Parts: sequence; C-alpha cells; structure tokens
Amino acid sequence: MNVKASVPMSSVRYLLKAVEDQGLDSNALLESLEISRSDIEQNTHFPAYQYGMLYQRIMWLVQDESFGMLSGGKVPNGTFRMMCLCIIHARTLAHAMYRCSDFYDICRGPTIKPVLIKKGRFAMVTFAPIESAESNINDLVVPESKEQLRTTLSMWHHFICWLIGRRLNLKAAYFTSERPNDVEYYKTLFQSEVKFNQHANALVFPASYLDMPIVQTEDSLRGFLKTAPYQLLVMVENDNSLKSQVMAMLGKDFSREMPSADEVASALNMSVSTLRRRLNDEKTSYQQIKDECRKEAAITYMNAPQLSINDIAALMGFDEPSAFFRSFKKWTGMTPGEYRKSDEFLKFYHSMKSI
Repeated sequence: MNVKASVPMSSVRYLLKAVEDQGLDSNALLESLEISRSDIEQNTHFPAYQYGMLYQRIMWLVQDESFGMLSGGKVPNGTFRMMCLCIIHARTLAHAMYRCSDFYDICRGPTIKPVLIKKGRFAMVTFAPIESAESNINDLVVPESKEQLRTTLSMWHHFICWLIGRRLNLKAAYFTSERPNDVEYYKTLFQSEVKFNQHANALVFPASYLDMPIVQTEDSLRGFLKTAPYQLLVMVENDNSLKSQVMAMLGKDFSREMPSADEVASALNMSVSTLRRRLNDEKTSYQQIKDECRKEAAITYMNAPQLSINDIAALMGFDEPSAFFRSFKKWTGMTPGEYRKSDEFLKFYHSMKSI
C-alpha cells in the first residue's frame, strides 16, 4: 500500500506535547496505535491516515473535540455532530455559517466561535468570543501557537469545502502569528497567499461562494462523521508541484461529482492544454491524479473497521457497491473482502479497536 498524503512531523510533535501537557502518557498512546517513536524522531513527514487515527484517539482520551484547535474551552464529545445537524439543512453557505456561529453561542464548553464577515466582493471567516464571554479575542488566542492556528484554519477550510461539495478557493489566509520557517507548507496547504503578523486569523475568499447551496445531507453526514477528522486534515503532498495543487482542489470528498479538467484548469488560471502539458512534464495526468486520489481514499476508508463496504461505496460516490468492488480490485488487485482479510488491514484493525 502506498498512501502518500502526509503532514509535517511538527504537527505530530505538537499533538504529543499537548497530550503530555495534560499529564497523559504519549508513549502508551503511540503503542496503542502501533506507531514507532523512532519514526517520529527520525522522519520529517507522517502519513495522514495515521495522523487521523492519532487525532481521533486523543480526542477520545481527553474528551475534547476541540483538542489542538482554537476554542477557549473544552468541547464535549458529540458537540461537532450536533453542530453539523444544526447547519446541514441550511439554504446556503452564508446561512450555514451564521447558524454555526449561533450554535457556538449556546454551546457548553467553547468561548470562541467562528464569525462570517462580508465586505464588498470578499468574505472572511474569522473568530470572536461567544456573546457570554467577558474576554476579547486577543486574550483568548495565543499568537505563539502556530500549529494551533494553522490546524484551526485548515480544518475550517476543509469543512466549508465539504459543505458545498467543492474546493473553496481562497484569496488569502491570515495569521496573527510570526512568519514561520515552513511558510512553503502553508502555501501548499491553503493554495493561496498567506500573510502573517495580521490583525486576525482568517480565511478570505470571494463573497460569491456565500450563495452556494449546502450539498450535504444527513446521510452523507453519517459517513463523514465515521471518518472524522480524516477529511478535515491535511491531504496534500508537501511540495509546490502542479500535481499537489490539483490534489488539493480535488480534496477527499468523492461522494460528489469531481470537477472536470476544464474546471480545474480554469480555477488555476490556465488553459486545459497547458494543464495537460504541465502535468505531462511532471510525468502524470489529470486522470492518473483522480485515480490515485480515489485509490488512497478508498484504502483509508477500508482501514476503518467501523465502515461497512456499503458505507465506503457511498463515500466514494458509487451508486452501486458492485461498481466499487470492481474499481477497488482494479486499484489494488484485491476485492474489498480480500483486502479486509489481508495482513495490512488486520494490522490497522487491531490498532483501531482501542479507539
């Protein structure tokens, strides 16, 4: 199996330090997931699917769904599910974000909420204290926590993308923190201009996105929640290649129709012939990238024992499980059933049982 999506090892170290700061045993945590401490110490990147497992396990241990993110408090497990149910039937993205902000005002635990601000042709998702909080946002946000700020904005970005079923192309990502050493990773992650030492932590994007409908349903939400926070994590390779840009645009939600090569080229401000030529220079093609993304996502979902084959087929956008069976065998040489009897899956199964 070759799962290429990764996160910087600094993100893993940040999570482990936060665990240790709460008095928990990070070595026992890693052992429960069969993750080697030496790999963390020696490597620069970490598989995204393992990062998702680690994150999920930590949230369960500390009973805090906001772990590692801006919240200003402890968010009880199950809060994210209820927030999603409150906004899933919203008419538009703007409606969903306003309703989301209202939810946090009455939610037990957090003192920070997301806020939507519209100014002319652009809109901004940033953060503010809940109405009952007595502090201002600058007192609640620690600018030195670069990993926390990056994780928070990245997760909200990917969540918005999931809601509207397409990538939200940003104009810029703003951070109150100092300029980090790994600024190129920020650019790869957000696929936009990135500014530091700003007055707020925010995602800035064309206001036209606010009128887009929420395409998800309670059915698709159930599958999404079973794999959370996988789809909200970093799912791009850490480079500046065109391939990485295309992968970032495709995302990991395959329950919706994927964009055409023409749509991707237009979003990247180039002709489709230029897109094909430049991908060919990188020894790949748009079709190969789509197949690779779908294969990696399918394997990641297959490694989640709580998901049935029918669940995975739906998450992957197949109307019939039989069509998913054929595609999975084409990608891996095994049927889904054969894969779940393989040594690769059994290793994941034993590590996931404790989550």
